[in-house]
Amino acid sequence: MNAVWKQFTLLNFSPSRWRGGSYLYRLVGLLTHWRQGSWFMPWAEPLGAVLISLVFATAPFFSSNQIGALLVAIAGYWILLTVTDEVKQGFTPIHLLVLLYWFIAVMATAFSPVKLFAVEGLVKLTLNLLFFAFSARILRSEKLTGPIITTLLLTALVVSIYGIRQQIFGAEPLATWNDPTSDLANDTRVYSYLGNPNLLASYLLPSVAFSASAFFVWRGLITKSLAALMTLANAACLFFTESRGGWIGMTVMTIAFLLLMYFWFKPHFPPFWQKWLLPMVLGGFALGILGGILVVPSLRIRVLSIFAGRGDSSNNFRINVWESVIDMVKSYPLLGIGPGNDAFKKIYPLFMRPKYSALSAYSVYLETMVETGIIGFSAFMWLMITTISQGVNNMISLRDKNDRQGLWLIAAIAAMAGLMSHGFVDTVWYRPQVSTLWWFTLALIASRVTIESESRPEPY
Repeated sequence: MNAVWKQFTLLNFSPSRWRGGSYLYRLVGLLTHWRQGSWFMPWAEPLGAVLISLVFATAPFFSSNQIGALLVAIAGYWILLTVTDEVKQGFTPIHLLVLLYWFIAVMATAFSPVKLFAVEGLVKLTLNLLFFAFSARILRSEKLTGPIITTLLLTALVVSIYGIRQQIFGAEPLATWNDPTSDLANDTRVYSYLGNPNLLASYLLPSVAFSASAFFVWRGLITKSLAALMTLANAACLFFTESRGGWIGMTVMTIAFLLLMYFWFKPHFPPFWQKWLLPMVLGGFALGILGGILVVPSLRIRVLSIFAGRGDSSNNFRINVWESVIDMVKSYPLLGIGPGNDAFKKIYPLFMRPKYSALSAYSVYLETMVETGIIGFSAFMWLMITTISQGVNNMISLRDKNDRQGLWLIAAIAAMAGLMSHGFVDTVWYRPQVSTLWWFTLALIASRVTIESESRPEPY
């Protein structure tokens, strides 16, 4: 069974044979001689880290089009780095499955009933995937990983502080986010600079995980105190969004984080704590949530509304959209309607229930299925499972080497779990403010994948 799992998650994957026979991969390093004589290229990786940091530093404050312009610049820079690369390494099983998913998206675009609109979605998807490839390339450097994550966390801290300020002084709702029949109809839901509480919650999920890991990675009392402040501020702001999907994501992410941290530190614990620490921590976490639900009325009302079915207006809206999307999937089962919300907006009105218009499927999983069909959805889930498996495998390897870079992997895996959980009931992480974070977490895991055969020479 273990051998089957390793085959499925490509833990025994070797890129050497694929690279040796791939005409496409021969483009890598095509201009190596130019790189060797260039005064600019020795600074290529640090400048790449600046570009990634610029995306994170501006994403909460920039429009989608402005972020898109940065991604176009990154795509061009990635091409330059690729054709001048001196070392033909870094292609991992995660890269392979990302490439497979992109190829399926291309096929879905080719067979889309609204091809022109699907092309727009394909361009956006391609920019995100190139951001993944570029980030995975830059993050191979441990020295550059820290500054990039620090930029992300400092920006998230600014966003969280403003969100907490909205909670204290009030914030005018920009849309009808609360059920008008609920006791919380006039409650404040913070949205900070992102303009939407659900989007803000999704944006903060990775920041909570990375700031918590930073507490263990960073040295010194001042930096550890800063990491603790970031974790508390991000978690508090996420709570104040009152995003039920965000709360679900936060709960799953916290459990994943605690489990991985337990396995990271387990070898250092005495036998008693090796046996009882995890049940005690998880039990305390569960009791804390239960106590909060019983003591805090607003939290209790929001949590219970999750189970209200159609009795809650937000639930009822999503259920009607999901039923319509399922009908869309039945009509376009294999390759879907093509990627992007523009294609969705053209096809959805043909299936929508009266008075329930929508811009997306309100579920990442249904959105993926309706855009790229069952084939694309299967590839997407294969990518998710393989990425987490590869991440855990390499986290254990780094733990055995006492390399604290493995703690960033813990944050990335936990963030993935949180975003995937939030994704069950929302599609906010298709927005560039969140999609860049999503592909960054995958890139961080891919950048730490070690393949034994990489050290052996390969035919070019």
